Amino acid sequence: MTSGTALPPAVIAGAYQTGVLGLRSLQRQGVQAICFDSNPDNPGFRSVYGPARLCPDPDLQDDAWLAFMLELAVDLGGRAALIPSSDKFVTAIARHAAPLQEYFILSPGIALQAALAEKSTQYRLAAGHGMPMPVTATIGSAEDARTFAEAARFPCLVKPDHFREWQRFPPEHPLLGRKIAIVRTPQELVRAYELAAAATPVVIAQEIIQGDDTAKRVYLSCYDARGRRIAHAMFRELRCDPLRFGPATVSEPVSDPEVDRICDGFLRSIGFVGLCEIEMKRDSRDGRPRLIEANPRLSGGGDAAPYAGVDLCWIHYQDLIGRQVAPVAPRDGHFRHIVLRNDACAVPAYLKAGLIGWRDVIRSYRGRRAFYDLDWRDWRYSLETLAISARSFVKGMVGKAPADEFA
Repeated sequence: MTSGTALPPAVIAGAYQTGVLGLRSLQRQGVQAICFDSNPDNPGFRSVYGPARLCPDPDLQDDAWLAFMLELAVDLGGRAALIPSSDKFVTAIARHAAPLQEYFILSPGIALQAALAEKSTQYRLAAGHGMPMPVTATIGSAEDARTFAEAARFPCLVKPDHFREWQRFPPEHPLLGRKIAIVRTPQELVRAYELAAAATPVVIAQEIIQGDDTAKRVYLSCYDARGRRIAHAMFRELRCDPLRFGPATVSEPVSDPEVDRICDGFLRSIGFVGLCEIEMKRDSRDGRPRLIEANPRLSGGGDAAPYAGVDLCWIHYQDLIGRQVAPVAPRDGHFRHIVLRNDACAVPAYLKAGLIGWRDVIRSYRGRRAFYDLDWRDWRYSLETLAISARSFVKGMVGKAPADEFA
């Protein structure tokens, strides 16, 4: 428990917009908060809530990253709460938890968070604790791919343990920068594995959950050091980018007691502590919700929660520093949460696919709105958002409809 009125500083690990919004949340509460990242192009380096500090990439320079963290602790002059906003830093913090916890306040759940950040261990935990999920397998050879294909219902998807692993392919590689590959036949599955194997000799193969994008649910939560749920909210996806498989670009609050029960039950059963976003989707073939993925950190979808009265970052910070936090539930009230840069890509794709009309687009922007990437105090980023969105929308409307296939 902290004493007096001074609040310990906070460090957000990651300077993508998700991390910037974590900074905003804490700075509004009077917390001295900074962020860092290994990519100087991320928004935190230009944000009014920054600027971010540049660090080595822990995936490539592990020892140098740890040295950076220890130097940062000295600069801060006090033990700061360390809150990750990307899987890369969840993994790095967990790997160096022993030395870091002498200088930073870490979540006691960081090891389990790191396990959830890897798709292979995430799905093993889900399968072992009764979380409904699509047919899933770890593929380590072309023969594994053929075996999976014998029992799977196509189309299926292939993805790496960490999406950033496919950012390391050489230019012109069909999987460069992609989070998933869609395969429609056993032959395509084998080919996708062989393409991926150069960088990721082990991948995840999974049946696709069928149904409209609006069947997707985003469960947002925070569990305290004792494993109590102290915050939660849930949203329904209206559109996503890329079409059918990306994160939500427009979402709205929804009540879904079954999904809430499943997600809360899973996290309690594994003894989870910290922040977690779980994406689930109801399969149109049987109506059952199934796991898409879990994100054990600050997330883009989590930015919707504060507008429903659930400020996840602030709640999590208070628990980290030892404050007792009364459980917070979402307040009533309808609004739409919009990721404008991505929705500028999604709208043309949905229109061309015949999934929505112009009336649906206009309707989705009416009423109360909350934007992930528009904040006029952070005016540079907001102007950049408008410019990028305009270019993306025009390009999407005049270009060809995107294909599902990886090649």
